[in-house]
Amino acid sequence: MDLTLYSASWCRDCREAKRFLEKHKIAYKEIDIENTPGAADEVIENVGKRAIPQFVINGKWVQPYRPGRGFLYEEMGRLLGVSNA
Repeated sequence: MDLTLYSASWCRDCREAKRFLEKHKIAYKEIDIENTPGAADEVIENVGKRAIPQFVINGKWVQPYRPGRGFLYEEMGRLLGVSNA
């Protein structure tokens, strides 16, 4: 699986996404939209707004959280083939 995480250091939901990936030992590449030229524009081009965190899983953009609900543990667990326990 090829997984990229678009994030920023100030983003609480991004930190939660990284904890989830690390807990389940899922390898990922991180792109900080604040420090990588053009990264924020790439997010906007693909999802229509500057919303992070964003996963790109094998080329498909996936938003792993919902405002008001936080990180989507069950949905991301199913999508990535891991248990949330």
